[in-house]
Amino acid sequence: MAVTSTRASSKPLIEKRSIDYIPETERHGRLLSQFTLWMGANLQITAIVTGALAVVLGGDVFWSLIGLLIGQLLGGGVMALHAAQGPKLGLPQMISSRVQFGVYGAAIPIVLVCLMYLGFTATGTVLSGQALGQLFGVSDSVGILIFASVIVLVTVLGYRVIHFIGRVASILGVIAFVYLFSRLMSQTDVGALLQIRHFSWSSFLLAVSLAASWQIAFGPYVADYSRYLPSKTSSVKTFFAAGAGSVIGAQVAMILGVFAAASANGQFAGHEVAYIVGLGGTGATAALLYFSIAFGKVTISTLNSYGSFMCIATIISGFRGHLNVTRLQRLVFVLVIVGAATLIALLGQHSFLGAFKSFILFLLAFFTPWSAINLVDYYCITRERYDVPALADPNGRYGRWNALGISVYVFGVLVQLPFIATKFYTGPLVAAMGGVDISWIIGLVVPAALYYVVAKKWHSAVPDQLILPIEQDTVDAQPSRAGRIQAV
Repeated sequence: MAVTSTRASSKPLIEKRSIDYIPETERHGRLLSQFTLWMGANLQITAIVTGALAVVLGGDVFWSLIGLLIGQLLGGGVMALHAAQGPKLGLPQMISSRVQFGVYGAAIPIVLVCLMYLGFTATGTVLSGQALGQLFGVSDSVGILIFASVIVLVTVLGYRVIHFIGRVASILGVIAFVYLFSRLMSQTDVGALLQIRHFSWSSFLLAVSLAASWQIAFGPYVADYSRYLPSKTSSVKTFFAAGAGSVIGAQVAMILGVFAAASANGQFAGHEVAYIVGLGGTGATAALLYFSIAFGKVTISTLNSYGSFMCIATIISGFRGHLNVTRLQRLVFVLVIVGAATLIALLGQHSFLGAFKSFILFLLAFFTPWSAINLVDYYCITRERYDVPALADPNGRYGRWNALGISVYVFGVLVQLPFIATKFYTGPLVAAMGGVDISWIIGLVVPAALYYVVAKKWHSAVPDQLILPIEQDTVDAQPSRAGRIQAV
């Protein structure tokens, strides 16, 4: 513990690493930080709105709560399995996709991940802009610009500051949510709402899908925030720390959203932030709640922006070799990312709720197959035995393009099309399923099973053990092995 504290205290405020392998000498942190980071990332207004959608779109309170919980556990399990990869590999999540897709081929899912980050950052910025607009007495558009400026600052500072913000957000979130729940209970007959039970498969599975998609969408970047943990950190403990923080935080927020929407008499949609704050009161109390909402969005919006930066660096490094990201380059990347998300937020702020529901459900078609392939490969095929230096070498073990992984991924996306139900696209089998979107279930199970079968037969050579870059202190002691040093 003392060593970890010493390491942490010696680190600069501004993170110097980007997609580099994190040497053991720079590892620090505790599992508690994983719990607080992901709880803080979920105790926020967008999660409230996601939970509210289960009722706004036709579900009753009782079955919506059960469906959301099931979705949290299913999606949270997938998310937490990705989190456990961070300490073992010391790498951002998406760079490990080069094992399954090739050094160049990994750019295919990574580009889609960048689009996801843009969408989530934009939708979160809309809600934060509403909160800051009310707090400072300015327009929502000005509030959006203020929030974007804060996100740029925190993202540029990097890993340590993000975890600190997560801890603060967790504390503020717990206080705010306890207060809001107490006010809601005093103003609403919760028992009467729970007694209204009209089970519908379509509404129930919608609730499951909303929560599952919320959790699965964290998969492409969750290991980015566990990669600094010491490599000997228990995978099981990492799984439960990140998973529990995310599931508990999201479920609490969504429960509040369900009850708020059910008691709103149609006043919730379009006025999400104002309605939630209105539960707590006016004056100074309302101002504090607006601040809490905006601060709660800082964590998750920073995660999205930071993840976008990591993805862009990963794509460029794949095609151009190792990328040393300077602080100026980092700032430029972040400004471009947050600038694009802010523009989307400004243009789409008045049609938020419906577009957001379609967006998060449509995302599943692209990320569940990636998640299934990555997890099956890591836990069942290679069994954690990655050649980390080879991830930077297009001519190495993993090659430029992995036709096997790419083919299964494309098939995994296509096989979902008949079952997708969004404003963007509705599949031909949706009507037969009662209007229920079950594409995410197909997108997890089918690619996972297919990849397991074909990879068992045709997977490239798997190392006998995990191969990591040799750190400089090890090289100094064993100069004969210096030829194995490679940057990731």
